[in-house]
Amino acid sequence: MEFSWEQLRELILALNQTDIAEFSLEAGEWKLNIRKRDPQGQELAPRPPLAQEMPVSPSPEPPASQRKIVDIVSYMVGTFYRAPSPDDPPFVEVGDMVKRGDTVCIIEAMKVMNQIESEVSGRIVEILVENAQPVEFGQVLMRVEV
Repeated sequence: MEFSWEQLRELILALNQTDIAEFSLEAGEWKLNIRKRDPQGQELAPRPPLAQEMPVSPSPEPPASQRKIVDIVSYMVGTFYRAPSPDDPPFVEVGDMVKRGDTVCIIEAMKVMNQIESEVSGRIVEILVENAQPVEFGQVLMRVEV
């Protein structure tokens, strides 16, 4: 897949109108990484990691091992989709086991479908967003027990 200079220019202009601080695109041999700078010329902070660890709340039964919950968060503003298309089954359901790198959902931003991957291996314990709902930068999408 090749991009014209006009397509790249349009992409850069579109990104400039968003609050996205960093954008990466790989297509074939093409690799594009864009980082915004603030008006003083300093690089803006890169996106937070997709997974943020938080401790499991205490439960009445003692844990068999040291378990923890990891949040999968959105690193962009867009529309959340649980499946690749309306006719396909969801990528994951509560109770499913996932491996690091497995696609768990899609976020559509500016007509681009961005696959969101699990940063950890574990079991999906909660899905916090309804299909086709808008999501914000940093919003928790799912929780994984690791």
